[in-house]
Amino acid sequence: MTDTRPPAHHRSGGGFRNPWAESAPRGFREFLGWMFERARRGQFGPPPTPPALAPAGSAVATSRAAPEELRVTAVGHSTFLVQVGGLNILTDPVFSGRCSPFRWAGPKRRQAPGIALDALPPIDLVLQSHDHYDHLDDASVRAIAARDPDALWCAPLGVAAFLKTRGVRHVAELDWWEGFSHGTAEITCVPAAHFSGRTPLDRDASLWCGWAVAVADRQVYFAGDTGHHPDFAAVGARLGPCDAIFLPVGAYEPRWFMRPVHMDPDEALAAFDALTAAHRAHPSVMVAMHWGTFVLTDEPPDEPPERTRAGWAARGWAADRLWLLSPGEMRRLRP
Repeated sequence: MTDTRPPAHHRSGGGFRNPWAESAPRGFREFLGWMFERARRGQFGPPPTPPALAPAGSAVATSRAAPEELRVTAVGHSTFLVQVGGLNILTDPVFSGRCSPFRWAGPKRRQAPGIALDALPPIDLVLQSHDHYDHLDDASVRAIAARDPDALWCAPLGVAAFLKTRGVRHVAELDWWEGFSHGTAEITCVPAAHFSGRTPLDRDASLWCGWAVAVADRQVYFAGDTGHHPDFAAVGARLGPCDAIFLPVGAYEPRWFMRPVHMDPDEALAAFDALTAAHRAHPSVMVAMHWGTFVLTDEPPDEPPERTRAGWAARGWAADRLWLLSPGEMRRLRP
């Protein structure tokens, strides 16, 4: 008899959920508890934006990477330009000055984007992980749709309508573990532990995900926004060896509130270890993301890279396999 039950991450009444019991996001009551903790500390409202990051320089990206190269240039937060296999790939593009529904309020950038939007090379592929404001930005979508109308956007279920109404012409909307071919690239939608919603009325109405792109004997894995979950080892084994693994390391305090949906540095390193467990001989690099650009939570904004670097060294892993990129910084892998 055919099993017609929906996948475990689909809610029976519509919408989506994390299938792991420990990954259920906190609700409004817990959010009020977090705000009460802040008030007891004398902190009313969001934390002040600290001084700007020391600039790494404003990058001017090459139009295309050499066929044998993998280039990664940091724009900021979870936005990267990935150049591999002849493709120019952009992840979770946010170029605005705030990640907020308002231009006059909300978390403010600590530094201008590492590559100005109008300095980007032609974009072929955009990887969109979910619909939160620090990952899906209205103005950035409109601008990229206008300048790169032939770009293909990869989005999880429920996000395509937002993109299309802002001018995006080509969208592939996928569920977890769905994949497709795009030219010589193989693209796969990968599970993540998070939630979605841009207003109080659309909580978890759309899906969240990570993405894997395999092209020209290279593979990159962009985890999107995720808490730690028990399936990282299975994901790594199923995908095969990855050359660059993008994992979030920031926006994690207070842990009692953020743990289900945001990893701290120790959890990110554990995720990297699990993702690479089936392919130890392959020299994967970890690209740390989701830190420094916007102040979203309670940890000091420069703590995530410090803890990540210390944890990496404590494990005895090769220092050149950890990429902690400031906006505008570029690294490359050659054969």
